Amino acid sequence: MSTDATKPLTPAEVDAKVEEAARVQEVQERIIEALCTCYDPEIPVNIHELGLIYGVDVAPDGNVVVRMTLTSPACPAAGSLPPEVEAKVRAVPGVTGVKVEVVWDPIWTPDRMTEAAKLQLGMF
Repeated sequence: MSTDATKPLTPAEVDAKVEEAARVQEVQERIIEALCTCYDPEIPVNIHELGLIYGVDVAPDGNVVVRMTLTSPACPAAGSLPPEVEAKVRAVPGVTGVKVEVVWDPIWTPDRMTEAAKLQLGMF
């Protein structure tokens, strides 16, 4: 006996799922591009390259959750950076809602930076 949970998808349903996944991927890529325009005011590298973004989850309905951290709990940008991230993500086409979660686990270390960021900061 087949239940809805085990019922095979029709070709149209498969196509719809593939299109939905492509839309979500496109929105996620645009969000990353937007995050690359946010900079820590004390470090001339964008927050994505710095490794401050721990995750970007995009739901099919366009709701987005961004998990990010700061270089330290005493970071002077703590009051300005999360709202800037929220505003820039909200402006991305396809985004219907944004929640920015500032997390401290795992703690940020320079190891989270990309090689390009380390090179830009002369850490090689």
